[in-house]
Amino acid sequence: MTLTKDQIIHSVQDQLSLPQTRSAQLVEYVLEAIKKALEGGEDVLISGFGKFCVNTKKARKGRNPATGDDLMLSARRVVTFRCSPVLRNRVNGSEVS
Repeated sequence: MTLTKDQIIHSVQDQLSLPQTRSAQLVEYVLEAIKKALEGGEDVLISGFGKFCVNTKKARKGRNPATGDDLMLSARRVVTFRCSPVLRNRVNGSEVS
């Protein structure tokens, strides 16, 4: 099952005893700050969770899998995520080191 933004909002609402509209604003503010940093090419590090990194990919040759035709893929920026060792250990059920 996938965790949705709505579920995060309800979790914030329950844990902080805030109205739903205020909880939604808080979640939106956090997500907007992350988006703006990534748009500006900055990495986003959340201690104990992980790091969102902006990487630049060069233009390269590719192939259309449906037709087999060669094509050029344009240069672009992509966002990758590397989880922290703390999160990795929790996901794997290991003790936190």
